[in-house]
Amino acid sequence: MAEIKEALVPDIGDYSDIPVIEVLVAVGDTVAKDQGLVTLESDKATMEVPSAVAGVVKELKVKIGDTLSEGKVVALIEVAEEAAKPAAAAAPAAPAKVEPAAETGARVEPVAVAPVPDKLAQREIAQEQALPAGKPATPPVQFNAEGVLPSQVPYASPAVRVFARELGVDLSQLTGTEKGGRITKGDVQKFVKAALGGGVAAGAPAGGGNGLNLLPWPKVDFSKFGETETQPLSRIKKISGANLARNWAMIPHVTQFDQADITELEALRVQLNKEAEKSKSGVKLTMLAFLIKASAAALKQFPEFNASLDASGENLTLKKYFHIGFAADTPNGLVVPVIRDVDKKGVVQIAQETGELAKKARDGKLGPAEMSGGCFSISSLGGIGGTAFTPIVNAPEVAILGVSKSSIQPVWNGKEFAPKLLLPLSLSYDHRVIDGALAARFTTYLSQVLADMRRVLL
Repeated sequence: MAEIKEALVPDIGDYSDIPVIEVLVAVGDTVAKDQGLVTLESDKATMEVPSAVAGVVKELKVKIGDTLSEGKVVALIEVAEEAAKPAAAAAPAAPAKVEPAAETGARVEPVAVAPVPDKLAQREIAQEQALPAGKPATPPVQFNAEGVLPSQVPYASPAVRVFARELGVDLSQLTGTEKGGRITKGDVQKFVKAALGGGVAAGAPAGGGNGLNLLPWPKVDFSKFGETETQPLSRIKKISGANLARNWAMIPHVTQFDQADITELEALRVQLNKEAEKSKSGVKLTMLAFLIKASAAALKQFPEFNASLDASGENLTLKKYFHIGFAADTPNGLVVPVIRDVDKKGVVQIAQETGELAKKARDGKLGPAEMSGGCFSISSLGGIGGTAFTPIVNAPEVAILGVSKSSIQPVWNGKEFAPKLLLPLSLSYDHRVIDGALAARFTTYLSQVLADMRRVLL
């Protein structure tokens, strides 16, 4: 049999008749133990009144603008019998007199809300208490001495602070629209919508409004300086542009540069292509196919590169499969087809699949499934030119390999300078997951594999 329990205002020291500024739940909502029900605000600080039990809100006894004191009923919560018994045994007796709930006929027992410190000014409840059970914690916020002064702290309730942290919004960039400049959830939502749209959010500083405290995009009438022509971006460039901007802004990029000696590998590739031409097999081996195969070997050796970081920045998913994407240049922009299970395929099969996918990309016939599930990406500009570049990590991956044009260079072998064909490598990585030493080891190992592909057999 379900029981109805009262959620009461806890001991709040010498304060009384404190206004309710937010109601955080509605009738019918399922609440977790210690989840906030309402937010109270004195002239010094705000606090949330949490529920001491988990259950379903049957009735709210307060609304915005009401005033509450210690022992006042906030809500009636229905809990299952098995959950109610241990909670009732652990809860101390409440001082308030309880009336039966005539609407349901169920027995009503007072519930003492979890105790809190006696000074309201020191009582901004830990933000994590407002999170539903099982929800991952958000990264901690760092404060400096000046930042915690009352005049510097954004005026918002704990629930709004948690909401803003989940969306990555800096409350110091907002000015609240409620009485006294208090920031509400609506203010945060309006700020995020404006940021996503490239505009300035209401209440944000004139120079910011995009969540990154950047200046607005300059508006220039270029026709004043000469003849112009406006060309809309292709759909692919619009989509990839938004992703690239997000990845560059959100991922702390570092790029490790190296060179791989591919003298013998290139000779092998040329020889195999000549043999294929004679046998008319039709499969032309490219350096990209060898790079994909060698990268799979490096990912096995360094599993942190074959991983993804979750949105909270606290959990890393290590993948046991090896799907590698490659950037394909098309008339409408770059796309990234994915070769699956590279570790289980030979270089000839990989070359065949890359050729087929590249053709489909140029023809605009790639399906979503052929561009999803990648663990690691390769952007090869070797056929065009360049010596090095910084590729942008393709989230949710944590690394991407850039490849530039190979060139013959003199390399000292201990006795003399010998001509070697060197391939420039540019490995960009997410510094939250990978440090510089690990990145250097990765490129060193990859270079060793490319110098002697027999290593992939080990």
